[in-house]
Amino acid sequence: MSCLELESERLLLRAPRAEDAEAILPLASDWDVAKNLGRMPHPYALTDAEAYLVKAKEGRAAGTDFNFAITRKRDGVLMGTCGVHLREGGNFEFGYWLGKPFWGHGYATEAARRLVSFAFRDLKIETLIAGWYHDNPASGHVLSKLGSVMAGAEQRNCAARGHAVYCHLVRLTPETFAQARKQAA
Repeated sequence: MSCLELESERLLLRAPRAEDAEAILPLASDWDVAKNLGRMPHPYALTDAEAYLVKAKEGRAAGTDFNFAITRKRDGVLMGTCGVHLREGGNFEFGYWLGKPFWGHGYATEAARRLVSFAFRDLKIETLIAGWYHDNPASGHVLSKLGSVMAGAEQRNCAARGHAVYCHLVRLTPETFAQARKQAA
């Protein structure tokens, strides 16, 4: 699945490439983006983007991580990334982020919906988990629209903030995902 691409109405999700580092840097350098993600440091440097791209390629090759660059079909602009990742204990977690200029246009929901469809249909994952920090309700709203249900909460480390943050945990199954799609139609 190294050259796998996923399409939606407005987006193309593709494997991240080394040349994406320059496009990722200004988006990931924004504090308002970094503070909502667990592993993204702040400040964010070009070497961080390059390290992420190497790790994404290695994870895809190992079959444990499926990262995608979120790009706009009409012009190929990189807007953020998303992915499905194998965690300790055998659970799969999914996540996404968009650069601030792309917030509020439905891109996060569209990208996450296509990613989740891939995870259930192609990877045959039975349950996905995700988390959102308490002060990022927009991400919680995206996850809710996908059909996720609350599964608890925990303190999760945030590299950018330098400490653990209260995080809501959600669970998504093919059944709850299908039900949410029906209701949205």
